[in-house]
Amino acid sequence: MASAARRGRNEPVQPAPIIVKKVVEQGHAGHHGGAWKIAYVDFVTAMMAFFLLLWILGATDENQRRGLADYFTPTLIEYKQNSAGSNGIMGGDSIVAADNYPHRAGQTGSRAITIPRDATGGVNEGAAPRSQDREQFGRLRAELMRRIENDPELRRLRNHVSFTESDEGLRIDLMDEANFSMFRVGTAQLLPEARRLVQEVARAINGMPNQVVVRGHTDSLPYSAGQTMNNWMLSTARAESTRETLQASGVPIDRIARIEGVADRQPFVPNDRYDPRNRRISVTLGWSDGNGVRRGPPPTGRPEGGPPALRRN
Repeated sequence: MASAARRGRNEPVQPAPIIVKKVVEQGHAGHHGGAWKIAYVDFVTAMMAFFLLLWILGATDENQRRGLADYFTPTLIEYKQNSAGSNGIMGGDSIVAADNYPHRAGQTGSRAITIPRDATGGVNEGAAPRSQDREQFGRLRAELMRRIENDPELRRLRNHVSFTESDEGLRIDLMDEANFSMFRVGTAQLLPEARRLVQEVARAINGMPNQVVVRGHTDSLPYSAGQTMNNWMLSTARAESTRETLQASGVPIDRIARIEGVADRQPFVPNDRYDPRNRRISVTLGWSDGNGVRRGPPPTGRPEGGPPALRRN
């Protein structure tokens, strides 16, 4: 203090000491980084793809989904190898070289791969006749269902009738249910309601010249030991009984290509061989181009009497 008092007015003041304070900042928590954003974007992209897939499954039918699968399958690349457009100048050995595309084997010329429009796929030589058949089948279905709906006694059986297009033609299935049976249990005797249903089917198909196949089907319930009857005999007898009803209702005998009993070998519900819907009669109208139902050899004769009465235990 004494030295400070002795310092004159114009003497300089001693500088104050400089104090440096070093502050070390700690690192922020991980959630303040950007890694979570990448994970979130991946999640949103996956969800968008998932909902797009759900939309496609809901907006397309089975044939369109099959076409999409065929279009994107890697195996199509193998079909195009060693084919027209696979090698040589300008990507092909010749503009008329035979291609190896899956729509038709052994054809000449080049043709683009297209998504099939129906289950038949590819080029169909009988496209025109089958197109006409499909129109007639559609009218037949509408007419038959109209007849059933207008009949108070048959209206409850409308869910027992199913229509399926197959390689043979249009198959009309007349099915059993838990509360309804076409035949008496274990026999080939048509019940009254079922007989009227078969008669309506006969009236609906009378105006068409297509060949007819009648098949009998059973479920997989076996017979008791010691029985001489089995599902093969029962299904055949029921097909014959249905054929007789169709013929008696106006279907000419020369339109019947064949009758078959297939037992439980062609179930309507493959996942449940004991489902009552597997017990059914199918009446198939063949394609008029001859590529579906084919006639067998002419019958040599018909045994006396009708099918025997059958009974399950």
